Amino acid sequence: MHPFCPPKPEDVATICYTSGTTGTPKGVVLSHGSLVASVAGVTLAVKFYSSDIYISYLPLAHIYERANQIMSAYYGVAVGFFQGDSMKLMDDLAALRPTIFASVPRLYNRIYAGITNAVKTSGVLKERLFNAAYNSKKQAVMSGRKPSPMWDRLVFNKIKDKLGGRVRYMTSGASPLSPDVMEFLRVCFGCHVIEGYGMTETSCVISSMEEGDYLTGHVGSPNPACEIKLVDVPEMNYTSEDQPHPRGEICVRGPIVFHGYFKDEVQTREVIDNDGWLHTGDIGLWLPGGRLKIIDRKKNIFKLAQGEYIAPEKIENVYAKCKFVAQCFVYGDSLNSCLVAVVCVEPDALKDWAAAEGIKYEDLGQLCSDPRARAAVLAEMDATGKEAQLRGFEFVKAVTLVLEPFTVENGLLTPTFKIKRPQAKAYFAQAISQMYTELSTSDPTPEKIL
Repeated sequence: MHPFCPPKPEDVATICYTSGTTGTPKGVVLSHGSLVASVAGVTLAVKFYSSDIYISYLPLAHIYERANQIMSAYYGVAVGFFQGDSMKLMDDLAALRPTIFASVPRLYNRIYAGITNAVKTSGVLKERLFNAAYNSKKQAVMSGRKPSPMWDRLVFNKIKDKLGGRVRYMTSGASPLSPDVMEFLRVCFGCHVIEGYGMTETSCVISSMEEGDYLTGHVGSPNPACEIKLVDVPEMNYTSEDQPHPRGEICVRGPIVFHGYFKDEVQTREVIDNDGWLHTGDIGLWLPGGRLKIIDRKKNIFKLAQGEYIAPEKIENVYAKCKFVAQCFVYGDSLNSCLVAVVCVEPDALKDWAAAEGIKYEDLGQLCSDPRARAAVLAEMDATGKEAQLRGFEFVKAVTLVLEPFTVENGLLTPTFKIKRPQAKAYFAQAISQMYTELSTSDPTPEKIL
């Protein structure tokens, strides 16, 4: 038998691959020391016990679940693995009755929607009872007081049973969780709900909320195993001098940072500077108390609510081939589960379509507002997307048609004719909000919880 040789901190523990949305997936080389440092830092803010039970159902290829497994081993937490079928997750939860539940905003949003829709269709008396219970318990929870157990017996125990009835700790990662949903989970399940921020290149956790922090809309304070600084991004008007909150690109340094990309020194040097700072590409701001808030991306890549990475320029280039599209601005964010688009239409193509359909209109502005025109453009864009083999989450689900071109003069394009995304987001804010509102009300069927 070979003698046991414990690994050294600098030895490679795993190569965890990124999603590869914009190209070939990159292998992130993580050492034993980096993984241990990340977990050791988190343990100062998060407390698990050997009596806890954790259910593992998230992808083990993702650093989020890897970190959860290491945390469980560190504390001696019992781990139960789901059957492998997400449709049977409810059965697994009922059988295991976990005390720790980790998930992503997409699933938490479904839980939120399922409960709220069930309440709205339960009848006037039950809805009033729920609202009274919710508001009373919310006041207690948000002030750090112990709520009356009466509300749990009358209302919330039935909700808790959906996750097995014993969850005392929820964690959320991969993309931002809506403050409203976080508050809702805290009240309904009566447990700690903690949100964190991290990436594969930092062995998972860069920052996380603490148990006693009842504020929402932030990702907590820095992991003690790293340093965080915000670097000015003048082209996006983010600086450390911004008031009332300093803003800039989030840079991380410390033992949690990865060694490099596997067999890719070029891309490694692109993200880690000579002083050892990892440039995340995320834009953050500092809130009072050292809390970090994520507000933007330096690079034009973002996540949807379910954690899927989106490269909007690639999608816009596909839709540019559509006969109706002169220019296109694709928008999405981590609080919504789908993409929408603002399309500057080709006037002649739209006129030809209207003539063929026998649709009368006074001017092109009126035609752009016609739901039939929007549906026709969206259908043609869908066909173009299918030809280009876009993935399901890369298809836009709603469009707004405009006649005014995107130009340098109106501030929507750079001198090299690239879309200025922050400016376009602000310029079309009302249209974006309207599209998401319409999408949220277009399907009257309540989603089942989980």
